[in-house]
Amino acid sequence: MLRLIKREPSAILLAVQLSGVLLYPLMEGPAGRALFSVFGIIVLALVVLAVRATPAFTWFAVMLGAPATVLLVIQAVTDSDALLPYSSAFEAVLYFYAAGALIAYMLADHEITRDELFAIGATFTLVAWGFAYVYVVCQAIEPGSFIAALEPAADRTWMELLFLSFTTLSSTGLSDVIPVEAFARGVVMIEQLAGVAYIAVVVSRLVALTIPRRA
Repeated sequence: MLRLIKREPSAILLAVQLSGVLLYPLMEGPAGRALFSVFGIIVLALVVLAVRATPAFTWFAVMLGAPATVLLVIQAVTDSDALLPYSSAFEAVLYFYAAGALIAYMLADHEITRDELFAIGATFTLVAWGFAYVYVVCQAIEPGSFIAALEPAADRTWMELLFLSFTTLSSTGLSDVIPVEAFARGVVMIEQLAGVAYIAVVVSRLVALTIPRRA
């Protein structure tokens, strides 16, 4: 297993994150708060390993991941989400840094490996997770930044914010979670631009590299 993680870290990271999409609903509520923190620590470790395989600086990823891990451990032990905005801030920066590192890894040469193909999906999920953590921070700083059809006055759950991030980044616009405050809307617009740019620039170039060239 360790050999597979070292050989194809992007594939493992993508698989774990996609598994999290299905597992997160089971972790909502006070009973699953500790599991949520433990799962976050596992993902953080995989993110650092993915950065290690790229041209980016691994030490910088460790500097971001270490305080986030400490905060997640405290949340798991105390069974409290009081530190969630602070850990989310570190995680957001780490996820964006890792996404940039994977993009540099994919565009470093003109040959596409199997792990680089998985990195296409892993980069997308990293950006989606990163913006979801930004939304958590926005909601903590300015309560009521997001509303939904059900319980509009309540704070949005992690799954709701992650769903908003995925639908915004993919430009599908299917989310029933709506930003209502000015700053939250600004962040959503930036994510929309990031999603369009990722498809237009990164994915299109990688698809072009997979097409055999005539001699």
